[in-house]
Amino acid sequence: MKATHWALVAALLFAVAGPAAAAGWRHLGDADRVERRPDGVVVHSGTARLEVRVHAGGVFRVRLAPDGTFDADPSWAVVQGAEPVRVRIDETRAAVRVVGDGVAAIVQRSPLRVDFVDGNGRTLLADEASLPLAWLPGEHGTRVRVWKSMPEDEHYYGLGDKAGPLDRRGRAFAMWNRDAYSWQGHTDPLYKSIPFFIGLRGGIAYGVFFDNTHRSSFDFGTESDGVLSFGAEGGALDYYFIAGPQPAQVIERYTALTGRTPLPPLWSLGFQQSRYSYNPEAKVREIAKQLREHRIPADAIYLDIDYQKGYAPFTVDRAQFPGFERMIADLRGEGLRTVLITDLHIKHDPGNGYAAFDSGLRADAFIRNPDGSLYVGEVWPGDAVFPDFTLSRVRGWWGGLYRDFAAMGAAGYWNDMNEPAVFDGPGGTMPLDTPHRMDDGTTREHREIHNVYGMLNARATYEGLLELQPARRPFVLTRAAYAGAQRYAATWTGDNTASWHHLAQSTPNLLSLGLSGMALAGDDVGGFIGSPPPDLLTRWFQLGAFNPVFRNHAATDTRPHEAWVDGPQHEVLRREAIELRYRLMPYLYTAAEENARTGMPIMRPVFLRYPQAEAFYSNDRDFLFGGDLFVAPVVDERLDAHAVSLPPGAWYAFGTSQRFVASKEPVRIDPRPSRTPLYARAGAIVPMQALVQHTGEVPAGPLELQVYLPEAGSEECRGALYQDDGETFGYRDGKFLRVTYACSAEAAVASVSAQVAHDGFTPWWSATRVTMFGVPQRPSAVRVDGRAIAGWKHDASAKTVTLEVRGGVRDWTVEVLR
Repeated sequence: MKATHWALVAALLFAVAGPAAAAGWRHLGDADRVERRPDGVVVHSGTARLEVRVHAGGVFRVRLAPDGTFDADPSWAVVQGAEPVRVRIDETRAAVRVVGDGVAAIVQRSPLRVDFVDGNGRTLLADEASLPLAWLPGEHGTRVRVWKSMPEDEHYYGLGDKAGPLDRRGRAFAMWNRDAYSWQGHTDPLYKSIPFFIGLRGGIAYGVFFDNTHRSSFDFGTESDGVLSFGAEGGALDYYFIAGPQPAQVIERYTALTGRTPLPPLWSLGFQQSRYSYNPEAKVREIAKQLREHRIPADAIYLDIDYQKGYAPFTVDRAQFPGFERMIADLRGEGLRTVLITDLHIKHDPGNGYAAFDSGLRADAFIRNPDGSLYVGEVWPGDAVFPDFTLSRVRGWWGGLYRDFAAMGAAGYWNDMNEPAVFDGPGGTMPLDTPHRMDDGTTREHREIHNVYGMLNARATYEGLLELQPARRPFVLTRAAYAGAQRYAATWTGDNTASWHHLAQSTPNLLSLGLSGMALAGDDVGGFIGSPPPDLLTRWFQLGAFNPVFRNHAATDTRPHEAWVDGPQHEVLRREAIELRYRLMPYLYTAAEENARTGMPIMRPVFLRYPQAEAFYSNDRDFLFGGDLFVAPVVDERLDAHAVSLPPGAWYAFGTSQRFVASKEPVRIDPRPSRTPLYARAGAIVPMQALVQHTGEVPAGPLELQVYLPEAGSEECRGALYQDDGETFGYRDGKFLRVTYACSAEAAVASVSAQVAHDGFTPWWSATRVTMFGVPQRPSAVRVDGRAIAGWKHDASAKTVTLEVRGGVRDWTVEVLR
């Protein structure tokens, strides 16, 4: 590049990006030559190389090699191999165009940069022309960064576990897993590093996944107005561009790339009761007894670190829990699974017969200092050692530690403190030069492994449980994560506080995790730190009932958080919220299966279904639960009525025929404690069941279908039901039931139909009760499969028709003649 041109670029760099750009960054210059490959190109620029190739349909991979050599290390996150896609490469004097699946990467030659455009020529994402990709050699590796143009009307979502508003625009974030005790809305970073975001503008979406495990950062306009950038303190500039155009397509492609959440055990979608800590054994039994006596549906009780002897993982304090195995069995007999915390810090306890330490030492499983000595850090048991999870043999050793607990009947495991948190370590973790051993005999410093360490812990747990109990779906809960951790574990938002602020913060955090692939997520209902007043705790139960993971948890120095602690009035409201979740379990489990199959989150921002609804681009409170239910929780202390704006189309107040149209006035909500405002899409068909006290209890009576009729010829009317045994992997062999539903509302007749798409499982129900909402006039007749039936009911005040379809799993059609 000519000197005058470089001087101009340098001036522009300083003006646009500030001192960071002038502090030694080395930027790509012009393209020297282009190597064609079957799936893309490698462009030479001096000693540097830039690779742009089509990885899969709608997915491009961009890599920079400053020294001309691409890193061959496999990704911890990416599971999707390169798919054969028809690729076309066109060259001009100004640019090289790589086209795949209707999307093009345009590699500009001078200066060398990459733009992505759709089939209509619309620019989706473009490098900032004055800021070519750059690197900066340093003492501990090479820093890398890329700058992109940021349209003034574009919005940004994702990055996993991040506080503050759902829309990331106007803020900057770090990716560095951290034990963020008592985090707040401004705290960054938090416990997880998921370097993936979605850009959305005018209903058109794309995604970017920056696959770099070092400490990294994302800036959405704080360094320079109109510029977004991302980069890392080490490692490669290696990112994936993921086309839409719908946000849902971006998520589907991203989760295909990094893996999807396995179908969870059904019980894990039930209500879960926890505390730091329930001890001794008599206290655990008392909580279980209270849950059943108060008729609070529940499926799990958690045991925090106090069940262990001296806080040493994989031990049991027999003084406090003399009948530990019998207790687990008795809880199971009451329909309550036991989830045990198993932190990864193994107590440093030589010579005392501590099996986890002794076996790990024999297996050379623990991380060592650069001088070869054991790395020892302080955590809950005092001095502790840490498994080297980067080694597959160590992950196998760790998985084997669950053998005794699995034999005792424990159902789930909770991997906490796995950022890793080290009380006396620099920055609350391990020294950054601590080496981790790799399977190929090389080592990596902790500065590179830190962000994936928690995911590898969860992976070791998940894979170990599969080895021990291959027919049973594992349930693992992890606090720390990297992209792809959804393949192994559910998660939660860590040590929140008992405040209205944190109640409101719950929704954007969980929506962000869902958009980032981690759909099975929840928070500590009631707040982990502090004692919530009764009305706050009630509101949290009412919101938590619509979270994918519904766990009530609190710290040891707080007042009790259980549903019954504030008297009958609040108990009734909290019970009603939990009961509604259990009645919706067929709908929820169907949404969980959709997530496992497509990556679509259970808890969704409105724009995920309605990408053109720009009014919801910055809505941090309201969300969709599955595809058809709209939740508008009360998350503050207001006493006056407030407005709720509905998504596009028509909506019913759930369980009623009261109908609203989004284009009209907002719905006014009375915020005094009552049920969370819930709406069903006109055209929704919602499967439900009779109330049970736990998911192992067989619901009485028929399957229930709530059908919210649309206007004639307007909204799409459909629904779905998925069922299997909820416990094993039999569904992989076809042992599942899938039913699709459809309805229509015409002037003369309203109809509902069921079609069995796959019949490989016999459900608990043998009949279906259909309730059709929005039927003001008594029908002249009701037909099932063309034959008039008796026994149907019309409720004029409720504007409903109710009937029963007998015959179990089969295709059927109901017609209501006007």
